Amino acid sequence: MSRKVALLKGGVSAEREVSLWSGEACAKALREAGYDVTEIDVSKDIPRLIKQLQDAEPAVVFNALHGRWGEDGCVQGLLELLGLTYTHSGVLSSALAMHKERAKMIVSQVGVRVSESLTIQASALAKGDPLPRPYVIKPLSEGSSVGVHIVFEGDNHIATTRAELGFDGDIMVERYIPGRELTVAVMGGKALAVTELAPKQGFYSYEAKYTDGKTEHIVPAQIPEEVYQEALDAAEKAHQALGCNGVSRSDFRYDDTPKGDGKLYYLETNTQPGMSSLSLVPEQARYLDMSFPELCGWMVEDALQSREES
Repeated sequence: MSRKVALLKGGVSAEREVSLWSGEACAKALREAGYDVTEIDVSKDIPRLIKQLQDAEPAVVFNALHGRWGEDGCVQGLLELLGLTYTHSGVLSSALAMHKERAKMIVSQVGVRVSESLTIQASALAKGDPLPRPYVIKPLSEGSSVGVHIVFEGDNHIATTRAELGFDGDIMVERYIPGRELTVAVMGGKALAVTELAPKQGFYSYEAKYTDGKTEHIVPAQIPEEVYQEALDAAEKAHQALGCNGVSRSDFRYDDTPKGDGKLYYLETNTQPGMSSLSLVPEQARYLDMSFPELCGWMVEDALQSREES
């Protein structure tokens, strides 16, 4: 079997920088694991991308793209048309998971508790609060906490323009769940661990995610055993319900505040989780004694196996 891997990184989404970090880290790890890696910085030049992929003659395409076009089923569709084997989830599951409202609808049908939310246009925000405060404003189809805003009691101004929001397109408005931020990686259908994300200031924003020292990662999360197990089970159910392949990561809120309901709420599933030095999937793999090169190698071999089985 060929050891050639074409690694897609960069892209044109708001998460380009994150993708470059992930791609560089994964390329290094794959080389350490013995693979022959061709790195491709993806642009909007599709004919060029097709030629680069054909010239690389990969056994597997390692998709390290994040955000729109790379994570929403678009590049997956292109790879399908080219007949190339690729890592992570397929066209349909990528598209479903990227659309936060549809993902929550599907995951709720398998018995996972989701937070109350609705989809609106930005102009609707100027007409008044769409939900009782506090609530969260986020793009319907972005990741990495891009464009996330929390509206609290007493806030006098709500972002309504593209410049203020930091994104365009449809908006998800979601009831703010106080308490703890939890995340669970799923690998080959099996949940790895539960990590608590404890920002040292504010909430788990884009800056808090990707600036070293801004957020404490607590793995395993120090929460009641029954809640820990519920998070593991819910992440596996989400992975299966959305039809994910390879590795995914699901995010939750756990309301353990004094006046809270003590319940766990599903927020979303990432089919292309970050794979940089600060990322959560490699961290949970290390917790289970799997090195980063071993993790990346597993993803390549899993993609090959999935293609053979299909």
